[in-house]
Amino acid sequence: MPVDPRIEESWKSMLDVEFKKPYFAELKQFLVAEKKRGTVVFPPGPEIFSAFNMTPFHKVKIVIIGQDPYHGPGQANGLCFSVSDGVKPPPSLANIYKELSDDLKIPVNSSGNLENWARQGVLLLNATLTVRANEPASHHNRGWETFTDAVIRKLSEERKSLVFMLWGRFAQNKDYLIDTGKHHILKAAHPSPFSAYNGFMGCRHFSRANAILRQQNESEIDWRPGALPDKLQLNLTSGAV
Repeated sequence: MPVDPRIEESWKSMLDVEFKKPYFAELKQFLVAEKKRGTVVFPPGPEIFSAFNMTPFHKVKIVIIGQDPYHGPGQANGLCFSVSDGVKPPPSLANIYKELSDDLKIPVNSSGNLENWARQGVLLLNATLTVRANEPASHHNRGWETFTDAVIRKLSEERKSLVFMLWGRFAQNKDYLIDTGKHHILKAAHPSPFSAYNGFMGCRHFSRANAILRQQNESEIDWRPGALPDKLQLNLTSGAV
């Protein structure tokens, strides 16, 4: 089964070798089979590659690594920790907002959409890009982790001076993919209510990341959440596997 995912062109070029590997064809077959069975999968097909479509390879400044898309109806939108417009921010995102407020005095936002971050160069990458409805971790070990590990490795090899925010043990276990001689790694506990007060709250990753960007003469990230106005949207192609 040929694989030609509709993904932003710079990423398509960088990851072309991955799309041609047997594991990715097997992953597509698995997703097609899920659809044929009538299984509800999140996020919707056109949003699976949203993180890539909103943040082209050459525009990445910061990488935040999540584990799994949200598995509740209407939540997942292809950006880790982010939810669609009109959906209440889940507990982990609520804690992220609390830390933003403490760190940068940004008011807690009712919108859980982190598109504004993505458009500015924050790659919001889940390790697994799809999930069955109401079944967390249901698409683990199907090939997505191999693909997203390749994404991290490619960023490490081809870019320089990126900031990687690794929240929690799962994300921190990805540090072997990153050349620490070229990039900056910020580690903290996961923002989940189970661990946020064991090191996430007070980590000040947002101000620290902006300080690194300033030192590199890069524009800082405006960390206010929310979708951007239509006139500021990038005209990028989105699609499914």
